[in-house]
Amino acid sequence: MNEKISNNAMIYATLALNSEVDLQREYLESDDVPEDERENEEDILADLEQAFMEFVDLYKNRCKADKELPSIDELLNSQL
Repeated sequence: MNEKISNNAMIYATLALNSEVDLQREYLESDDVPEDERENEEDILADLEQAFMEFVDLYKNRCKADKELPSIDELLNSQL
């Protein structure tokens, strides 16, 4: 397997993590979370947010090397 992640894979992973963070936040803000599972769900959100930030950093570095990629702001605000 190729060790270098393609631009497309990085874009889709970043967008997917962003969506998962939003979904987890919405879930935690709802009344659907059983009280005995709240702490675990908050930990999941923290893990998702950390992974997202790591991908954002990787993407920003990739953008420096490939000027044709959209900025992180353009990427996150685009409708794919």
